[in-house]
Amino acid sequence: MHIHILGICGTFMGGVAALAAAAGHRVTGCDRGVYPPMSTQLRNLGIEIHEGFDAEQLDIEPDCVVVGNVMTRGMPVIETMLDRSMRYQSGPQWLAEHVLSNQHVIAVAGTHGKTTTASMLAWILQDAGLEPGFLIGGVPANFEVSARFGKGDYFVVEADEYDTAFFDKRAKFVHYRPNTLVLNNLEFDHADIYKDLDAILWQFHQLMRVVPGKGRVIWNCAEKNLQNLLEMGCWTPTESFGAEERAAWRGTFTDAGARKVRVRDPDGIEAVARWRLSGEHNLENLTAAVAAARAAGVGTEKAVDAMSRFDGVKRRLERTATVADIAIYDDFAHHPTAIRRTIDALRKRSPGHRVVVAMEPRSNTMKLGVHNAELCDSLRDADLVWMYRPDSMGKEFDEALLPLADKLRQFDDYDRLVGDMSKRVLAGDQVVFMSNGGFGGARQTLTAVLQRTRTG
Repeated sequence: MHIHILGICGTFMGGVAALAAAAGHRVTGCDRGVYPPMSTQLRNLGIEIHEGFDAEQLDIEPDCVVVGNVMTRGMPVIETMLDRSMRYQSGPQWLAEHVLSNQHVIAVAGTHGKTTTASMLAWILQDAGLEPGFLIGGVPANFEVSARFGKGDYFVVEADEYDTAFFDKRAKFVHYRPNTLVLNNLEFDHADIYKDLDAILWQFHQLMRVVPGKGRVIWNCAEKNLQNLLEMGCWTPTESFGAEERAAWRGTFTDAGARKVRVRDPDGIEAVARWRLSGEHNLENLTAAVAAARAAGVGTEKAVDAMSRFDGVKRRLERTATVADIAIYDDFAHHPTAIRRTIDALRKRSPGHRVVVAMEPRSNTMKLGVHNAELCDSLRDADLVWMYRPDSMGKEFDEALLPLADKLRQFDDYDRLVGDMSKRVLAGDQVVFMSNGGFGGARQTLTAVLQRTRTG
């Protein structure tokens, strides 16, 4: 079968493309604004990508058009697809019908931590010899791909609450029908899709309705919104996780430097391991992954031990370079909670060093100003903040950042931002670039400038 994927370079649709290619289908696609790591993954798979959303690309007459949720009515390719009565499906529907059927699906949902938790879980199952399939909204370093067919009975999927397609406004995750469901947390996000938190809660409630009674729901007991979700209706046995003593699965640090983790399971069994990540949020992710692995028969001690060999996820506080004792990180953080947790993790991982942030407010929710009131507070523990300011941001955005005072430096040009950073960063600094996009190549440019001016 020849499938043509519209919006192929998104993390989810790129994963669908990889799975379709692995299944032996001919895969082509289109997109615009392509950047790594997905562009690299698709290129390595030999998938042809058409630039843009014009109608002419459909002259190749694919057997099925798989439509990403970035596509809207009015786009030439969409109007032509409909006018020609071509066969089409959403990405989640294609995944459910062609990959997830007859698999034990373990889905990881929530506002934050989905990619890391799903990556951890896939690695635990792999380390246990179970050869799981997975589709993750990032690239786990242990696998170097975001999606693959498995050889066993288990499939790990990052369960995103974003809408499915222009013709299906349900959240993507309702298509997956998980046997085991992890709920990390729940906050307001995706303001371009949902008007308020209640609207998101309702979509999560629909997800709860399709988890079987013989399945398992694993949830973060520190999250009040998840408690509210369970009270709306739950027909599946639950197990809680968190750092609290009351959690059925409890994760804690064993040392002041947070370099060793301990997990205690509901039977009182404890396991300890050294890990390569940092941050309390990642400890929560690890604990959830260990708990979910039990659904595949992986015991606590084996699961925790596997985490000592987990190398993280690309673009999730990924250390990409060290130049003249300046550490440079790439991070996907684009919500105030994630921003705050990333800064806190670096503080605890590297005490005594400055944490400096370069941020690009690129998400639709950020551009709409929904997070203005929280953004400044989330950045307050950074020593310096370089903000790329798109022209679309209003005066409310500027006013919200005023309390940062001398910590803040704003630029509307990537090159000028990098030029200023290159003069002000110091040896020992922990420099983190935060964006859910490419940030205009600013991180790579800064690395090159520092290599040229601070070394040799």
